[in-house]
Amino acid sequence: MSPEPQRAYVLVSGSTRKDSQSAKVTRHVAAQIAVADPGATVDVVDLSVDQPEMWHEGFWNDGPPPCPVWARLSPLFARSDALVLVAPEWNGIVPPAVTNLFLLASRGELAHKPALLVGVSATQGGSYPVASLRASSQKNTQICYIPDQIIVRDARNVLNGPEPQSEPDEVLRERIAYSAQVLREYAAAFRHIRASGVVDLSTWPYGM
Repeated sequence: MSPEPQRAYVLVSGSTRKDSQSAKVTRHVAAQIAVADPGATVDVVDLSVDQPEMWHEGFWNDGPPPCPVWARLSPLFARSDALVLVAPEWNGIVPPAVTNLFLLASRGELAHKPALLVGVSATQGGSYPVASLRASSQKNTQICYIPDQIIVRDARNVLNGPEPQSEPDEVLRERIAYSAQVLREYAAAFRHIRASGVVDLSTWPYGM
């Protein structure tokens, strides 16, 4: 029996701000996934760098996407086995760039792939992005959020170096390491679902 191909992960830093806390959190989660799944491919999409056009009707046309950035990112998502969505809480909601990503992913790039949600707040919030994404973003993309989730509160004061600086920082790091291992197992299992022949996106591309 041939060995199973290495798994591929894509992490999205959902802030369009340069040097954001979301980017810092994303880097830490990426490092933990690399530890949990040695040999895996781990790619980071930072929306402060990679900024696709806002969705428009041109994306419905057949052929390559009309946006060069999305034309490059779409195959990256399509090749992935699992995802991590790091979404900052801006004014209690998900940033527009994150919402736009789900509008663009209309060709099955995320379908039947497990994803870990990470909410980020400079204060004690962070739960609204997670709740919002769970509520609606999976309908047509058919992304599958795992039960585990991470909420990074007081983001400026955690994950700032190789060692935790406080008890909340230590607990958060442990939780992230655990969630990375859980995501690894979902990634392995969902490969079999996608390969089963049951998934039929041509007939059933949209949710109800």
